[in-house]
Amino acid sequence: MTKTILRALAGETLPTPPIWMMRQAGRYLPEYRATRAQAGDFLSLCYNPELAAEVTLQPIRRYGFDAAILFADILLLPQALGPKLWFETGEGPRMETTVTMDQVRALKPVEAIHDTLSPVYETVRILSRELPAETTLIGFAGAPWTVATYMIAGRGSKDQGAAHALKNTDRATFSALIDRITDATVEYLSEQVKAGAEVVKLFDSWAGSLKGADFEDFAVAPTAKIIAAMKARFPDLPIIAFPREAGSGYIGFARKTGADCVALDNSITPEWGAENVQKDGCVQGNLAPEHMVTGGDALVREARRVVDAFRGGPHIFNLGHGITPEADPENVKLMIDTVRGA
Repeated sequence: MTKTILRALAGETLPTPPIWMMRQAGRYLPEYRATRAQAGDFLSLCYNPELAAEVTLQPIRRYGFDAAILFADILLLPQALGPKLWFETGEGPRMETTVTMDQVRALKPVEAIHDTLSPVYETVRILSRELPAETTLIGFAGAPWTVATYMIAGRGSKDQGAAHALKNTDRATFSALIDRITDATVEYLSEQVKAGAEVVKLFDSWAGSLKGADFEDFAVAPTAKIIAAMKARFPDLPIIAFPREAGSGYIGFARKTGADCVALDNSITPEWGAENVQKDGCVQGNLAPEHMVTGGDALVREARRVVDAFRGGPHIFNLGHGITPEADPENVKLMIDTVRGA
């Protein structure tokens, strides 16, 4: 029988939604923390295929999720294009900035990224062999706008101000950077698929800060270009898009981009998502991640609400964003038991 997530992505309405969780391999799990300590630091973990596969498998062993998502980071791709990347303990990623046309032109050619990223592809190959037969393997990349915000600012920011400033003052350089990231993303995801990824997902974590025509130009258009290129190479490949906090931009996003599924954050209600987004196909989401910290009756109630809201169409149960380090592993089990028993 076809895997449940692949059935949902193909448009089938299932009696019980398949379930996985963004950042399901992560700091809330003691076994993850032990493996990361063994690796030494975050980037060393990402680039060690055996250990990266191990942390990907940990939540599958513990919980039996319907999908595993490759353990990596969206900033490995821009690092492969040349800028230096490092992680400051307790503060997150830092990256050498790319803000001029000369710096964009100095980025490595797209075909050169595989030298750096080959360990990631090996992780996918290991997972393809070792995952249970019923578990879907998801590959991923950051969407161009979100990746560009880090390349321009050199770090994450609450308002993506540096990227907006470059977009507004030097459109040519900004657009050239988006184009380079877009082309590289197609090559990166293609290699993941060749290595065994069955589904790919585009994370546009900062899509919500793009407004009006900018949302169409830099969230919708690059995603559509990537999906069209991937579908040309792999016609049967399901693709999930996540334009986080897009608000009304979620409406029609699947039609505009060709995505097989749109992941929804928890700034919208599941009822709104069912009415406005699910009519175009599969949706994923959208329990608030804080329920993984607080648990209790509210978790059960809200998980059932999400299941009930999306019961009329294809749905993959997930959080509205990644699980946080403070989450209680027991609450994850409660969520799964609630969804599968709802």
